[in-house]
Amino acid sequence: MKKKIRRGVMYLFLITVGIVLIYPLVWMFFATFKTNAEIFGSSALLPAHISLNAYIEGWKSGGGVYSMGHFMKNTFLLVVPSVLLTVISSTLVGYGFARFDFPFKGFLFAMMLSTLMLPGTVTMIPKYLIFNKMGWLNTYLPFIIPAALGSSAFLIYMVLQFIRGIPTELDESAKLDGCGSLRILIYLIVPLAKPALVSCVIFQSLWSWNDYFNPLIYINSTKKFPISLGLRLMLDSAGKNAWDQIMAMSVVAILPCLILFAVAQKTFVEGVSTAGLKG
Repeated sequence: MKKKIRRGVMYLFLITVGIVLIYPLVWMFFATFKTNAEIFGSSALLPAHISLNAYIEGWKSGGGVYSMGHFMKNTFLLVVPSVLLTVISSTLVGYGFARFDFPFKGFLFAMMLSTLMLPGTVTMIPKYLIFNKMGWLNTYLPFIIPAALGSSAFLIYMVLQFIRGIPTELDESAKLDGCGSLRILIYLIVPLAKPALVSCVIFQSLWSWNDYFNPLIYINSTKKFPISLGLRLMLDSAGKNAWDQIMAMSVVAILPCLILFAVAQKTFVEGVSTAGLKG
């Protein structure tokens, strides 16, 4: 009986916390169907009259010159290559540390982990100077090239830990069948490490999609703005903001991330929960 009561209290607590955390998103969603006057003049959650005008006008006008669809396209052009190259490079580096012995392996691994302790503000100016000297400013190269070079130590470590949990006997059996290291990686390690790789995809997708600060530094052309900067353009400096449209486009902006997580949440939870236990 005490066990049931304890479980009931725990569920009640979790449900309460969940409602508190999700309420801002729910409020924002219903605010997209209201007018500006109703948003600030009524405390009711549900709109008096449902209208899709905020979605239609917000999608058309966007930040002014360009539509929100244009900013969405830019975001995909930035995010998709970054995510794919990050997953590939993290897998290659993690596989190398997990399965091969080479000189200074321990030192290089420690140096890689030490980058996790550096705040982004420390490397911000050096990276800007390097990218400026290479002529990469106002392009997506500052996001894509580092992704191809294994710049995410956290994701590398997560993949590495997962690969360490895969028995080396499987590698040895594959070698007896004539498989080289690359074939072992592609046909054996990658399928078994699917949960960790899906976790990498979700983490990097969220980080790249929601990134506001780095595009603000490296991209100065409105034509190339991702959706994070496009939303900022909808704010009027005079304070006359169409908040219904801003809310509507905010819902549109987070929708791809919500869909991605909903589709891959089971594999994502498995990858995150087991990566730290393996090795």
